[in-house]
Amino acid sequence: MMKVLRHRVYSHLFGSLVCSLLGSGLATVALGLVSYDIAGADASAVLGAIFTVKMIAYVVIAPLANAAVARLPRRAVMVGSDCLRLAAALCLPFVDAIWQIFALVFVLQAASAIFTPTFQSVVPAVLPDEDDYTNALSLARLAEDLETIVSPMLAAALLLVVRADALFFGTAIGFAASALLVLSAAIPHGLGITTDDDEEPFGTRARVGIELFFRTPALRPVVALNVTIAAVVSYVLVQTVVIVRSDFGMSQTAVALFLAANGAGSIATALALPRILHRLDERAVMLPGAALLCTALVAAAAVLARASAPWAPGAIAVLWALIGVGWAGVEMPIGRLIPRAVPERRLSAAFAGQFSLSHGCWLVCYPLTGALADWGLSRTALVMAGLGAAAAGAGVVLWDRT
Repeated sequence: MMKVLRHRVYSHLFGSLVCSLLGSGLATVALGLVSYDIAGADASAVLGAIFTVKMIAYVVIAPLANAAVARLPRRAVMVGSDCLRLAAALCLPFVDAIWQIFALVFVLQAASAIFTPTFQSVVPAVLPDEDDYTNALSLARLAEDLETIVSPMLAAALLLVVRADALFFGTAIGFAASALLVLSAAIPHGLGITTDDDEEPFGTRARVGIELFFRTPALRPVVALNVTIAAVVSYVLVQTVVIVRSDFGMSQTAVALFLAANGAGSIATALALPRILHRLDERAVMLPGAALLCTALVAAAAVLARASAPWAPGAIAVLWALIGVGWAGVEMPIGRLIPRAVPERRLSAAFAGQFSLSHGCWLVCYPLTGALADWGLSRTALVMAGLGAAAAGAGVVLWDRT
């Protein structure tokens, strides 16, 4: 896998991706802490709204913005996106109202929605060899999983010496480094939409990827399992700061460590899955992963009902790690299902469809788990686990029909 980094252009692009991920990861931790400082116990509702803004940018802005820049040089698009993210990050330490956070997060995530698919479209042109491209995809996934554990740990270390809002300057440094690495990469020209794509109406190109998931029997279970992932993991991402700060009475640093526990479960699974999938098919991995997600969140509800117990923080940390295991176990094999189910000429559209559908699920679940917080953390966990279990059951039924 690592040999692909010998390719000079891709190594620069991969470095850009890593810097971008670290910057985004620091921003995620900082947003949770700053939201708590501004909104107090209402931070979960604020965070739910922030994540909703992020998903709107991904689901709505991404296809429109990327269509608008399709004929621009790829390097210019990525550098421009990084510069826009850099500007938003530099403004975030100075916010003193919730609406300001929402506006800047929207700008930052809209720019990320342009950067990410542009990066994905450049890699196969840089690495035409299929084996190299496959290794690059695996390496990118590993980087994303590592970010979920490295960023909270880095944030925890920085919080020992700086205030929470200073983490946004680390975010800005990450985006600046990403832009410089893209500038140093010799990215091929002529990576706009093809003549064949030009012949299709814009509306057709925009919707075909999503339609594939509903028309193709082998992909229908993926739609249901996207709901399971979003229902369970949104609870972890939205409610952790309130659980740790309000229920457990722990520090800002502890929030980052609990999120790191979730990332640790995901990265452990990411390392093990290649060997597991060599022996088992995707169904045998994804459905147990979905069951683990729902079971762990039900167990978390039971623990939170006794949040004052001395063992409760340790139990939640373990359950967060198990949710990370289930998350990776369901999500990672999806990338293997799609190429088998659709023709090669539709692969790009299919992956774009998965991007839109999965983020659409997050768009529903983030505000839902935030809004349900008034019911109590335990009841909210049970509702989200029930939603995830219902979707997983639908996935089982749909898989049996393929």
